[in-house]
Amino acid sequence: AALRRHCGLADSDGPLFGFVGRLTSQKGLDLVLQGSAHLLSQGGQLVVLGKGAPDLEQAVWALALAHPRQVYASVAFDETLAHRIEAGADCFLMPSRFEPCGLNQMYSLAYGTPPLVTPTGGLADTVTDVDTARAEGTGFVMDAVTQSAYEAALDRVFSAWEDRPGWQRLQQRGMLRDHGWDSAASPYVSLYQALIEG
Repeated sequence: AALRRHCGLADSDGPLFGFVGRLTSQKGLDLVLQGSAHLLSQGGQLVVLGKGAPDLEQAVWALALAHPRQVYASVAFDETLAHRIEAGADCFLMPSRFEPCGLNQMYSLAYGTPPLVTPTGGLADTVTDVDTARAEGTGFVMDAVTQSAYEAALDRVFSAWEDRPGWQRLQQRGMLRDHGWDSAASPYVSLYQALIEG
């Protein structure tokens, strides 16, 4: 509600989607833009923050101007707003074409904002698909890096959103995940020791 007020969006019972990152095709922003009609037609709202390719910046501005009560855009670097989006959105969009590590999906998990991600790099390492492992899932992993896969994942978000107790359990599972250095370093130590001994 606070994020909606800050962005001038209408009150809504639908999910609020957030995107924070460089406005580039690597981050999948083109998928988000092309899928915006699909998202908005189902009652979703969208907040976008970032800077990048001029054509994508213009497209983000145009979308926000066309739907001022459903879409908010800030073409800037703003760490405070970034964390407000990661914490205040209902679903964090990160459909990257490649992502060696990625931090925003881990921030969103810590804030209880389930991410929608592609099955690549650090995203695949840190987000478990809710439909693949319902008791352990922490987000929505696309089947492939395509427009149709992105929109199919959006449909799964909207479907899951209807089950509010289930959504809260999804949020809680993400918040309980440990992505700290102690947890991350242990497998590397084991691997290095195995290599030394092998």
